[in-house]
Amino acid sequence: MPLQSRVQNPILHPLLFIFQVIQFVLDKLLSPTPPSPKARLGRPRIAVIGGGITGVTSAAHCIGHGCDVQIFEAGKEENIGGIWSRVNNTSSLQIHSLMYRFHPSVNWQQGYPDKHQILSQVRELWKRYRLDERTVFETPVTSARQDPETKKWTINDDAETHGQFDGIICAVGTCGKPKVPHMPGMDSFQGEIHHSSQLTGKAAKGKTLIVIGGGASAVESLEFAVEEGAAQVYVLARSEKWIIPRNSVVNMLLALNIFGQETRFSWIPEFFLRKLFYRELEDIAPPSDKKGLFTDTPMVNSEVMNQIRSGKVKWLRCDIEGFTENGVKINRRKKGTNPNDQGRTEEIGGDMVVMATGYERPKLDFLPKECLEGDYKPPNWYLQTFPPQFPSVSAINCTYMNGIGSVGNWHIGIYTRLLLVFLLDDRTRPYPFWMKRWIDMTSLLKGRSPVGPFEFFTYLELMWWFFFSIAINPFRWKWAFFVFFGLGEYLPMKVVAAEDRLRNRLQAREAEEQGTMVNGVHHVREEDIRGRTMRIVT
Repeated sequence: MPLQSRVQNPILHPLLFIFQVIQFVLDKLLSPTPPSPKARLGRPRIAVIGGGITGVTSAAHCIGHGCDVQIFEAGKEENIGGIWSRVNNTSSLQIHSLMYRFHPSVNWQQGYPDKHQILSQVRELWKRYRLDERTVFETPVTSARQDPETKKWTINDDAETHGQFDGIICAVGTCGKPKVPHMPGMDSFQGEIHHSSQLTGKAAKGKTLIVIGGGASAVESLEFAVEEGAAQVYVLARSEKWIIPRNSVVNMLLALNIFGQETRFSWIPEFFLRKLFYRELEDIAPPSDKKGLFTDTPMVNSEVMNQIRSGKVKWLRCDIEGFTENGVKINRRKKGTNPNDQGRTEEIGGDMVVMATGYERPKLDFLPKECLEGDYKPPNWYLQTFPPQFPSVSAINCTYMNGIGSVGNWHIGIYTRLLLVFLLDDRTRPYPFWMKRWIDMTSLLKGRSPVGPFEFFTYLELMWWFFFSIAINPFRWKWAFFVFFGLGEYLPMKVVAAEDRLRNRLQAREAEEQGTMVNGVHHVREEDIRGRTMRIVT
């Protein structure tokens, strides 16, 4: 059921009231108009692969701007919403909803919405833009082929059923099937073993939980443990991972690192996090010489630290040696050591083991193989999402590796509108040569990063990419307002039409001049031949 919007009292909840007013204005100003039941949508026609947040959002933008779409979802209708349809009922958004505005019409009721609120917004968006009529379920995409002459795309080699498409949006996400590695002795454990995404309905009250893994899935497990009233939780992490507070100001400030990498000033936010956020728990913070803040996606959760301080959660740096009948045997290590370094052997007893081991990454192997080979394979693509060989393809969010403030936000609409601009106006379309040069330039600028140039970025760096891509090509200038805000597409379309008329006239004039020149040359050649013949006869 869609959530009913309830306006907050401006006196009792002034900040939330202002937030709701901002959301109302953004919706009215920037949301594309949903199509009417009898609306005839035109070109370009886009194939959207995946029915998660990115797929639904990008399809809504396409529809709102008059372009036809077809969503291909491998699962059933209950899988609309992607990973959020599969996580636990206790799971909630880790970043503030100010940084999770995947569509202008989203109307959050609180700063950190839970699974049900997020799914409600996604599915309401899906129905409002009549995407339910343009979604095929239980249709995994196994191939996407482009005709070399017409440049049209065919999905699953079935043009008869699905038709052909001008462009493709890959929205398969980064989280596929739950990943549960087999470990020695798992069969001998007398308690329960569950993946972190499969905890809904499980009884944990008064039990001791062992969480294997120290990333975002571990946070999801801790949310479940706290909600269900677990007596004790042990988190077994191979290495330290940065944890930052659930504070929208802190999150936004960190996302303002325009370089998108470690710099000589990175020690400043790291220092304040250790002293003001970790405080007496600094031992579990990453060592300054091992992992910088701008190299990996941090966990955004203040409750984790509160639970560790209360003693209900113990965070252990260790390697897993195997399961026993009553728990897990570990190699516990000191701070600053690497995985598998020498430590001391301990056995952690527990009633339930939660495998917070993440998910398999969905593959993009349905795309032409040249996209996935060589130096320019994901994530080393133009703006991280456009394969240089095929600018009519945009893999939004599914080539993402790590970042700060860079998921589920405004960039989904920007990427989608960039793709539409490339398809509508061929003079804006980047050539493969220049797409590769942009990749080379960005790699050079981030050459000192301890991780790959596209394996980590911040939201401000992403905005810089967008601004640069518009500024570098004068033919894209007229589209700038449309790309960034989704407004004013009619004016650039009129300019494109005028440019086409001018280009046609110039081409016709050039052809006419060439024809005149050819006739003149032909006449000169006849006179020359005639003269030579007269000389020979003479």
